[in-house]
Amino acid sequence: MKRLDGKVAVITGGTSGIGLATAKLFHAEGAQVIVTGTNPATVERAREELRGIATVVRSDSGNGADIASLFAGVVKDHGGLDVLFLNAGIVRSGSIVSLPEADFDEVTRVNVKGPWLAMKSAIPHLRRGGAVVLNASINARLGMPGTSAYAASKAALRSLARTAASELAEQGVRVNAISPGPTDSGIIEKNYGAELARTLRVALEAKILQRRLGTTDEIARAVLFLASDDSSFMTGEEIVVDGGMTRV
Repeated sequence: MKRLDGKVAVITGGTSGIGLATAKLFHAEGAQVIVTGTNPATVERAREELRGIATVVRSDSGNGADIASLFAGVVKDHGGLDVLFLNAGIVRSGSIVSLPEADFDEVTRVNVKGPWLAMKSAIPHLRRGGAVVLNASINARLGMPGTSAYAASKAALRSLARTAASELAEQGVRVNAISPGPTDSGIIEKNYGAELARTLRVALEAKILQRRLGTTDEIARAVLFLASDDSSFMTGEEIVVDGGMTRV
């Protein structure tokens, strides 16, 4: 039997990278999948790539009206939902001194406010036995220079997962977090450009015990574990998937 057979799953930030890989895996495991994205070009590409696999909705994860509309549509079409993977997030880099205030605000809006808004709208419609998975990051514990906004936002998500786990326990919904290490999702190239990305990849690979970046499929399989009954006795937990980078 497929692990998400008959389940309705919503993935924010599901038009590329980890979210896209997870959408394909959820579909293969029997779920009806709805993914969101904000970039018009990426959304259109995803609609082609996910044709017959997932419904793609253009929605800004940090916008309350967009999120309310998203879940109203899910409830109208499906009656409720079973799995919520809060994956949407952005990176803005720079030292504390150099990072523009607007960049800090935008990271907080998308990475922290966004998941909070999604849970606020989704919780009344999450069915008993459901699961919420938040995409945090090992950056929350590293103190890596230049990541103040991003790392702080991911630490906030880890905290949010614990609080939500407590609040949703009586509803029969589990809440867990996944913290990926460096992943070959395209985000490094997107944020740093091809030349600097090559240098960064080499430096990161040297710090990872397995001497390589993770793949989006590897992260997606960990998300599936937390979203399915395979992890039925886990809530408030965090799974680190980083090739051993922070484990030894």
